[in-house]
Amino acid sequence: MNPDLARLHPYPFEKLAELKAGITPTTTAKHIALSIGEPQHAPPAVAMTAMAESLGGLARYPLTRGERSLRQAIADWLTRRFSLTAGQVDPDRHVLPVAGTREALFSFAQAVIAKPTDPTAPRPLVLMPNPFYQIYEGAALLAGAEPYYYPTDATNDFLPDFSAIPAEIWARAQLIYVCSPGNPSGAVIDRARYQTLLTLADRHDVLIAADECYSEIYDDRAVPPAGLLEIAHELGRNDFSRIVVFHSLSKRSNLPGLRSGFVAGDATVLEQYLRYRTYQGCALSLPVQMTSIAAWNDEHHVQENRRHYREKFDAVLDILSPVLPARRPNAGFYLWTDVGGDEREFCRALFAEQNITALPGRYLSRAVDGVDPGAGFVRMALVAELADCVDAAQRIRAFLS
Repeated sequence: MNPDLARLHPYPFEKLAELKAGITPTTTAKHIALSIGEPQHAPPAVAMTAMAESLGGLARYPLTRGERSLRQAIADWLTRRFSLTAGQVDPDRHVLPVAGTREALFSFAQAVIAKPTDPTAPRPLVLMPNPFYQIYEGAALLAGAEPYYYPTDATNDFLPDFSAIPAEIWARAQLIYVCSPGNPSGAVIDRARYQTLLTLADRHDVLIAADECYSEIYDDRAVPPAGLLEIAHELGRNDFSRIVVFHSLSKRSNLPGLRSGFVAGDATVLEQYLRYRTYQGCALSLPVQMTSIAAWNDEHHVQENRRHYREKFDAVLDILSPVLPARRPNAGFYLWTDVGGDEREFCRALFAEQNITALPGRYLSRAVDGVDPGAGFVRMALVAELADCVDAAQRIRAFLS
């Protein structure tokens, strides 16, 4: 077996199951899961209709690069959403459909990391935020690299300080993962920080993998989160050099089971990534592609989706604010809140007393130099229906009172 498999950490939900093992909740109230970011809103009707009408496509082998009509729909969506110049995103060079961004975030590292030819040389570095989506770490380890965790904690409003990463770290780095809006905090990277990142990536020849999967979950009363292709366009970097962004229909369109997303950006990188994926054999079926076209072409259901999340945050924060320092995130559907102590004990007791499952923060982070940015924090996903989110908030308030 690949010896690097032994370097993988248990997944957060494995740790959570172990934390809850042996506990029988003392309440008869129904279980409410706030632990996993799986959207529970109804999938858009336009996508379901497209799926039903395209089932005949199951009789065909799909192309790894996807149908051009899908790549064109994605290019058009990127152009509309991020104020790009018409025709700037070439569907034949800048776009590649993927089977959900979880798969792509992992496989991308396998394709782009260059292992040293000298077995005594240090492993290359893959930079990632801390806390983080654990796929980044697993991708780095199985690509034969070492993770380097840069903090995105409360001391800096949960935003990265790319200039604080030492020069010797940048010199060993080949790939950096960024997540904006962030999981779990919902923090949105601003233009100045992105410009710093691009400068450093150019200086040290580092690829940027920008996870933007939560970009469409934001308060409509605020400015939409900026994307890295948008920043590149504003800076005149119209070749998107060293940039690959990752987007998905899971959160935007409540289609997590469709396993459909895309990567877009640097054409030279994507040409080689397509070669990798051709051998990997991970192509989207024709019905999935047709469903995806319908979803990317429709914004009405996305606006409704945002309205539902806004209503839930309004209601839940009204209940929890007196007892927790919970705040509305800039984007995304998580509450990332300090519980004032060991968050593992908090989550264990909350499940035992109220039959509510939340995720301890340190299951999403790593201790660096004795400091764990997830310790003391809990992530709560407001993905259930409004009534369940309100019920959960009321029970959490009773628990804390």
